[in-house]
Amino acid sequence: MVTFLPDGVREACIHVSDGTIERVGPFDDLPSGVPLVDVGERVILPGLVDTHVHVNEPGRTEWEGFETATRAAAAGGVTTIVDMPLNSIPPTTTVAALEEKRAAAEGKVQVDVGFWGGAVTEALGSLSELHEAGVFGFKAFLCDSGVEEFGALTMEELGSAMWEIASFDGLLIVHAEAAEELVPNPSGDPNAYATYLASRPALAEILAVERLAGLAATTGCRVHVLHVSSAGAFERFDDQTRMTAETCPHYLTFVAEGIDDGRVEYKCAPPIRDEANREELWHLLRSDGMVVSDHSPCTPDLKAGSFLQAWGGIASIEVGLRAMWTQARNRGFGFDHLARWMSWAPARVAGLDNKGEIAEGMDADLLVFDPDHVEKVDPTKLHHRNAVTPYAGRWLDGRVSATYVRGVEVYADGRFRDEPAGRLLSRGAA
Repeated sequence: MVTFLPDGVREACIHVSDGTIERVGPFDDLPSGVPLVDVGERVILPGLVDTHVHVNEPGRTEWEGFETATRAAAAGGVTTIVDMPLNSIPPTTTVAALEEKRAAAEGKVQVDVGFWGGAVTEALGSLSELHEAGVFGFKAFLCDSGVEEFGALTMEELGSAMWEIASFDGLLIVHAEAAEELVPNPSGDPNAYATYLASRPALAEILAVERLAGLAATTGCRVHVLHVSSAGAFERFDDQTRMTAETCPHYLTFVAEGIDDGRVEYKCAPPIRDEANREELWHLLRSDGMVVSDHSPCTPDLKAGSFLQAWGGIASIEVGLRAMWTQARNRGFGFDHLARWMSWAPARVAGLDNKGEIAEGMDADLLVFDPDHVEKVDPTKLHHRNAVTPYAGRWLDGRVSATYVRGVEVYADGRFRDEPAGRLLSRGAA
């Protein structure tokens, strides 16, 4: 077997006891009298940590739910997700709503699940209550979220939220597009992708990041910028602030020039940009980076109509690793990069200190990956609730052969564990 470890990629034997990694020994350090799994020429990676997943349950469970989302996650090598506070009803903006969400998830999850809280106008002044209840941080929008029950913050409210969150050293995560730069009713053919792209220019991201950097410097608040699509926005990050950022597989795979008119399955916000921007994102990943899915499915009837009408979101949690490997290997990146971007970095940002790494004392969250398998994506065989994805029909490299959560095999070769083994996580007790 080939195993990604903090000190590089090599053959190894991983010893697991009571759900944790007891030690990592030489390849021939085989214990006697205990079960042994030999993965042959395949690769063992730390389980992916996907901190940007819209599960939508309760309230919009017809879009997605904990059972289907976590099955898709397990099949994609994701061993931990953190659920976004919006698109569910009620949104996770109160302790009562958090408890309702946890009750909806109980007994259904194939992988470990944590929860983000929401920083909306109504919640300001009481965010510490959600923090103490175990959310991993607070999401805010600087523009319309797309659902009426989760409103955007004004700049004044954003500053108030950041002072409040800084007071207990919490984390603010932000959909960063400056609302005044967006064009709700652009001219042009509404079925043309170019029309939609023009409605959400890169300048909206750039200005939002600059404003966040200024407030972060003033308040000392930890800030994480979500789903950055513009390479120019990354260049505005201030090394003197406690700011981090992520991008997503769809921004690193697709390009605006390749999206035909009417192909609304590609619609997301911020939008997929041009090829030059994609290549600059890959260049920036060489020095640092974090990649998560922003898995945001909906029902087929909502993912229809023109680019100005269709729901904006991409379902990808099951194919994210394969999409990244397909693109990364052709650019000279290896498994060490994938593990850092998709396991270690998301775990560190969220404060999941016992996940994202194959090392002594860490949770035995592992995936077995066949890097040379090549297969076309058949959306009807994916496990998220609604079979709509821009990856449909695309050839991707690699295959997740098996997924382990704290040493328990939850997925192997198309089969799931009968009894879900995932746990519901709380900040500080994960």
